[in-house]
Amino acid sequence: MRTVNAAIIYYSSTGTVHALASAAAEGAEKAGAQVRLRRVPELAPQHAIDANPAWAQHIEDAADVTEAALDDLEWADVVLFGTPTRFGNPSMQLKAFIDTTGGLWREGRLAGKVYSAFTSTGTAHGGQESTILALGNVFYHWGGVIVPPGYTDPVQFELGNPYGTSHRAADGAPGDVPLRAAAYQARRAVDVAAALKAARTA
Repeated sequence: MRTVNAAIIYYSSTGTVHALASAAAEGAEKAGAQVRLRRVPELAPQHAIDANPAWAQHIEDAADVTEAALDDLEWADVVLFGTPTRFGNPSMQLKAFIDTTGGLWREGRLAGKVYSAFTSTGTAHGGQESTILALGNVFYHWGGVIVPPGYTDPVQFELGNPYGTSHRAADGAPGDVPLRAAAYQARRAVDVAAALKAARTA
């Protein structure tokens, strides 16, 4: 099998999405992919960060995670985006990164790749599905192949979200089920990307 390149690109303020992204990266690696775990830059004002000790601590804890670049998208065969929900939509930090991709999109260099997404919210009905669906709009424009986890593994019946892995941050750090779901979602995306890559080179 040809090696699949997987980019896990995320934004996390207090660490919830970082935990899901790390689980996704591990799942992709176990599926045989070469993996880049990347965080997008923090854009929030310092006074807002300082007002939340967990936010400030996470920035310190994640300082060694490489920042995402357009090269990561071009390199990848499969991309998983992770973001907390902001009023039912992706965070401004992830959206700002996506908004820099016009050149790659115009040249068709984002088309034909596999895309998937995961999220977290503060409340049970805080926009988990709408956030993932909003990222789907981006993937449509890019000409991507959207691969959701669906209900294709037993862990998905425990998690309950066929659109992508999601977690309610008010419950604390992601536990066993969302972490297993994130890993499975990445493995499935890598498997589909591998099949596409093999078919295109056959």
